[in-house]
Amino acid sequence: RYVPSTSRFLMPILSDKFPFVQKSSRTLECYMHNLLRVSVYIPDLRRDIIELIISKMLTLDVSAPRSEIEEVESGAQQDANGASQDDCLFDMDEEEDSPLDSSRPDGAVMVHPVAERLDMMMTVLLAYIKDICHVNGSLDIEKTKALYRDLVSVFDKVVLPTHASCHVQYYMFYLCSFRLGLAEAFLDHLWKMLHAPNQPPVLRQAAAGYMGSFMARAKFLTVSTVKACLDLLVPWLHLYINSQDSGSKAFCDVNLHGSFYTACQAVFYTLIFRHNAILEGNMKKGLAYLQGLNLERIVMCQLNPLRVCLPAVTNMFAAITRKYQLVFCYTIIERNNRNLLPVVSNSTGGNSVSTNTNPLDTFFPFDPYLLKSSGKLIEPIYQVWEEPSDCMIHVPKKKVRKGSMEEEDDFLHGGTPHGDSVVGMTPGSYDSHLHSPSFTKPSTSL
Repeated sequence: RYVPSTSRFLMPILSDKFPFVQKSSRTLECYMHNLLRVSVYIPDLRRDIIELIISKMLTLDVSAPRSEIEEVESGAQQDANGASQDDCLFDMDEEEDSPLDSSRPDGAVMVHPVAERLDMMMTVLLAYIKDICHVNGSLDIEKTKALYRDLVSVFDKVVLPTHASCHVQYYMFYLCSFRLGLAEAFLDHLWKMLHAPNQPPVLRQAAAGYMGSFMARAKFLTVSTVKACLDLLVPWLHLYINSQDSGSKAFCDVNLHGSFYTACQAVFYTLIFRHNAILEGNMKKGLAYLQGLNLERIVMCQLNPLRVCLPAVTNMFAAITRKYQLVFCYTIIERNNRNLLPVVSNSTGGNSVSTNTNPLDTFFPFDPYLLKSSGKLIEPIYQVWEEPSDCMIHVPKKKVRKGSMEEEDDFLHGGTPHGDSVVGMTPGSYDSHLHSPSFTKPSTSL
């Protein structure tokens, strides 16, 4: 009020003084809390402050891969004393930061030090979102819309281009749970980005991944909203096939058709999770709707999406569509299995064969949430995977490593790449031919 130019010079200072992400949880919590207080009394800085906070959180998020958090947490459950001693060896927290903060409820402390910091920051951010949107216990529509615009802007600028983040994107998931209209607006936003030809291909693929994962996992979405999204995605796929099938580029190449393949996978993934909801109540009407999508044409087209999609998605989609006699995918899957060559990428000319044909390394941004404290806000609105007992998967079984992996609710576990290494093509591996060779581990949970 007294220094009108504050907003111009304050932001660089707030950014420069942000504590290093390896500082203690308490230091990060205090600084983040005060930044958010500044955003309340200087509204002009809110978007920049949220962008700064989320950027720092993403740094933590991508440095703690899902597999690493699971390994540390499962190890801690097996031997709590030994695990806590080991963590102290590499935890560089300041002295005032206690690994077992008395203010945290029992069982909500993450053993993984980076995950613990991220959990605390997510808890503060989600609490801030709830406090801004709710006044006296009821949702304030205007304030919520204004915050939504700021958060979507930060999502587009910082979160969407970041590959393999596991948790930060859940702030949009949480906000959208407040009102169905917010979820529909977010899906519409992703859809516009997916089919906008002027957007970079990698962002279009990411938008498709977010769209499919959101539709599958958001418990608060209605069946009519999911069907409305499918009614946008599926006709777009058919139009894409129309434009490509008769051309010289109508062959399986992720570099050329990346947006198409990620949109296909989004549709398959959504139907895996939502087919029961579509069919229940009126089976005849539900089946007529699914038949009207003409999925067979998508599966049978020359672009061959079943060859590129993740094996876990392909196999479960094949089982479900076979059960309801919508599509018979196994002929194509077996043909793809017999083809021992990796996906050819000759769009740049010459006879070169690319061994890393999926530039995005498809991932599902709303895979199960692992952080304990903030996860209590996500759990009630999250759709866990429940494997249907009547859908038999007709593929060879592989041995599953003992441990917490078997208890994971997500059927994609192990199918989501972590980028550690590139696995070569192995003629004896049935599932290595169902996807881009860049995927590091085939799914075994099916």
